[in-house]
Amino acid sequence: MKISHLLLAALLCSSAAPVASAATVTVEAAKKAAPISRIDPTFWWVGMKNPKLQLLVHGPGIADSKVALAAYPGVTMDGFQRLESPNYLLINLTISPEAKPGKLKLSFDGKNKTKYEYELRARETDKGRVQGVNSSDFIYFLMPDRFANGDTKNDVIKTARARTIARDSMYARHGGDLKGIEQHFDYLKSLGVTAIWPTPVVENDMPKASYHGYAMTDYYQVDPRYGTNEEYVQFVRNAHKNGLKVIHDVVLNHVGSHNYLFLDQPAKDWFNRWPSFTRSNYNSQALNDPYGSKRDLDLYNRGWFDTTMPDVNQSNPLVATYIIQNFLWWLEYTGLDSYRIDTYPYSDPQFLMAWNKALLDEYPQLGMFGEAWVGSTAQQAFFAQNIFEPVDGFKSNLPGVLDFQSQGAIWDALKEKGNVTKLYDALQGDWMYQDATRNVVFMDNHDMSRVYSVIGESLPRLKMGFAWLLTTRGIPQLYYGTEILMKNFSNPDGLVRSDFPGGWKEDKRNAFTQAGRTPQENEAYEYVRTLGTYRKTHPVLQTGKLMQFIPQDNIYTYFRYDDQGNTVMVMLNGNDSEKSVDLTRFAERLNGYSAASDIMTKATVSDLKSVKIPGYTALVWELKK
Repeated sequence: MKISHLLLAALLCSSAAPVASAATVTVEAAKKAAPISRIDPTFWWVGMKNPKLQLLVHGPGIADSKVALAAYPGVTMDGFQRLESPNYLLINLTISPEAKPGKLKLSFDGKNKTKYEYELRARETDKGRVQGVNSSDFIYFLMPDRFANGDTKNDVIKTARARTIARDSMYARHGGDLKGIEQHFDYLKSLGVTAIWPTPVVENDMPKASYHGYAMTDYYQVDPRYGTNEEYVQFVRNAHKNGLKVIHDVVLNHVGSHNYLFLDQPAKDWFNRWPSFTRSNYNSQALNDPYGSKRDLDLYNRGWFDTTMPDVNQSNPLVATYIIQNFLWWLEYTGLDSYRIDTYPYSDPQFLMAWNKALLDEYPQLGMFGEAWVGSTAQQAFFAQNIFEPVDGFKSNLPGVLDFQSQGAIWDALKEKGNVTKLYDALQGDWMYQDATRNVVFMDNHDMSRVYSVIGESLPRLKMGFAWLLTTRGIPQLYYGTEILMKNFSNPDGLVRSDFPGGWKEDKRNAFTQAGRTPQENEAYEYVRTLGTYRKTHPVLQTGKLMQFIPQDNIYTYFRYDDQGNTVMVMLNGNDSEKSVDLTRFAERLNGYSAASDIMTKATVSDLKSVKIPGYTALVWELKK
């Protein structure tokens, strides 16, 4: 059954409908001694715009209970629902606007009679929470486990499935945590960074290689090796106090195979099932191919991402509601600013529209961008708000995506004998988006080779990349360590996820400091710092219009400008030799200006008729009247 974004309220108040069959109780679930092991969401709030709340109750044999709610002004129980597993119950509540904070008293009358007090909290009143991210921001993307270890007490959790720290292993935990990130807020701010994007911080209690965060085992818990839930709340608050936003990385499509909902499944259709393990075909074209087959579509949407990552059945309305409520919960609980959605196109299309709508209805200012690693600009635009007609009832309502098209283009432009025309082509396709400035632009990330290695460890060409990143349209994202020339090829991917030098007390050098960096590393760092801080204080590079000119002689020129007369000219020379450029071709943007200031060198430019630009160099000029 497909779920429409218009049916969310109906899904949240579905009536009781017992199911006859029962799932096998796992050994792990049978060991639970308490009648109720947990209720999700763990607590809720009064005053939410959507008054409906679905509680998922888990406990051994809890399904044989009848549920009653003691009288509570403003709260009514619409019914309870049994699932296939005897260890689950769903309770549907309506919380009216008149309800006050307090504790709901629930009683369960079955073989094991029990009572439970469910907390309703008051919503936060701070209007500075959930700020969103936009083109005024500069994102720093990092892996918490590999960035800095600020609290050695949480390195080893005795109850975890993986209980070792081994920094010499690319697959083991290294000990980085939230406190380590927090201790380096000043470093991030020195670069002009305004938003932090860590890989997922939720619990990943998998036996091995769980450091990356994309195999979630508990929807409602921060991984204890990063910190506690309350420490994450404090992390967001402290980030905000430091002028830094927080982006919460989420996975909608799948979970880790040690997630309690998979070990003891509420129902057979909670996850997508196949007669034997069936992997996704990883081809999003199946979603909108007018000649496509149903098999290809099923493989893409319902196939598993990996053997240890069960694919969640979001077309089940109960599952959809569970997931939607979870991400509303994190927003209200922490006040985070944006969601980055992993493997966005793999999820059920109707669910994606419902998820986006529910979150934006409750938090209109929320930032959202998704990973759509696809092969063309048109396919990428398909997953963002675009100008296209709906396809099979799907029209994306996601504000923005990670711009893999411009990422591929910057690689092509920066390689030896590269082609800067690819940058022009990547932006020419922006007509397909409702607003391409909501896309996140980047040069590399944790899933691909580091850009410095890809371009032959050429610092001049990397500086050209930095210039493009911080002056083009959209929201720039820098992968941790690129500013200090961290390198390697993704073969395997652990090689591009190395520890940031200086993040551990025992490190021989501290690249967070000038003294701990080599001269070349300091040159790269200073380039990012200069341009990043300039961008932060000059809105023309944040929200200004963009005009680009068709590249000639492998030189790409574009302008950022606004209605107040502020203009920045950017020129990238993709050749290995100096070129002389006649600037009269750019008269429609240069007319009215008599000089320029080089943002990087601070030199004054008095001749705007021609320029000699060295090989593999970026000119970034602020035009003067």
